[in-house]
Amino acid sequence: MRDALYAIIESRRSVRRYTEQPIAPELVQRLLKAAIWAPSAHNRQPWRFVVLSSAEVRCKLAAAMGERLRADLTADGAAPELIERDVSRSYSRISGAPVAILVCLSMADMDRYPDERRSEAEYIMAVQSVAMAAQNLLLAAHAEGLGACWMCAPLFCPDVVRNVLNLPADWQPQALITLGYPAAARESSRHALETRVLWR
Repeated sequence: MRDALYAIIESRRSVRRYTEQPIAPELVQRLLKAAIWAPSAHNRQPWRFVVLSSAEVRCKLAAAMGERLRADLTADGAAPELIERDVSRSYSRISGAPVAILVCLSMADMDRYPDERRSEAEYIMAVQSVAMAAQNLLLAAHAEGLGACWMCAPLFCPDVVRNVLNLPADWQPQALITLGYPAAARESSRHALETRVLWR
């Protein structure tokens, strides 16, 4: 079990291109069950998930997010060809995945404080909790033979995502995880551990 766990962790990659093979709903359900066993602050489990199994919904979301990306890059003064390349790539990644899961955060069950310092700490704890659930989901997907990619784009346009998907008011979009059977293998690397660790 130990060796299998390390192998899954070290061989996981961000996969952005998928085959057309569909993903069974039962498999998606297993991934979500793995996600919710992540640790969370006060065990409040602030994660929320939206499964985008409809191609029509994924395309609609991809188009709306692409329009916001185009507007932002235009305001930045980016070259038109760069803008269209980025928008096209974003659209393809979202619309081309057989399934996507929007990972959201809700503060509904988290503690409330009268001061900004503790309120900010509570929010960060919720964000970290949701991120750990997303990591569980990514590892479970890899263990099941699926490819997945964690996209943070919803953070740049939460209002767009909320409107397209008609989310509950307290659901804050954090990330979009695309899922599918990999169309190609990917290599990756990591910085040397000693450049990222202090021992005291």
